[in-house]
Amino acid sequence: MERNVYGASLAGGSFDFESFIKQPQTILRVLSWLFSIVVFATITAEGFVNPSEQSDTKCMFNQNDSACSYGSAVGILAFLACVAFIVLDAYFPQISNAKDRKYIVISDLAFSGVWTFLWFVCFCFLANMWSHTTKTEGISGDAARAVIAFSFFSTVSWALLTLFAYRRYRQGMDEVGLDYTDPSHGQNTPYPPYPSAPEGYQQSPFAHNPTGDGSYQPPAY
Repeated sequence: MERNVYGASLAGGSFDFESFIKQPQTILRVLSWLFSIVVFATITAEGFVNPSEQSDTKCMFNQNDSACSYGSAVGILAFLACVAFIVLDAYFPQISNAKDRKYIVISDLAFSGVWTFLWFVCFCFLANMWSHTTKTEGISGDAARAVIAFSFFSTVSWALLTLFAYRRYRQGMDEVGLDYTDPSHGQNTPYPPYPSAPEGYQQSPFAHNPTGDGSYQPPAY
């Protein structure tokens, strides 16, 4: 029976696309990827407006450029992270080293937790700035509300990804256990020594006698 570690068999396996796309974690990553696109693309396209009394463009969230910059940065980095983790999830069953799997799961857990917090901050920040926005001339209210809404959706999706990563981490720690030895560590083990002769073994009577003088003795007739 093959042993499972961090949700996949240690023996490694082929990639099954159908089962992969049906996994809840994969669905959440795709949704988080789409949410991040909506956030940073909307801010990039409609987040900066040019008021009639000013020559420079200003952020639509109470003319606070930091709000638009923060939302764009979080969205772009989340977009890239989703792509990276989707690739790692697809390659994960083919990784036979339990230690490498552990590092991937820990990275997923840490990044998902941090980005859940950053998305929550983004949602609160943008919602607060929008509530204080008084000059709405040339501003698309639907675009602003979409950015705020999808920031909230991203908070939820990344929180669920954090939960899935934590469950996979706990499952892996329980499956590996304290007595687990990574089979990859034994690849460089030297060959065992040649077994010695068993006890009670006697030398062959035809063996050369080392005490002889080595001279030829003709046979006697």
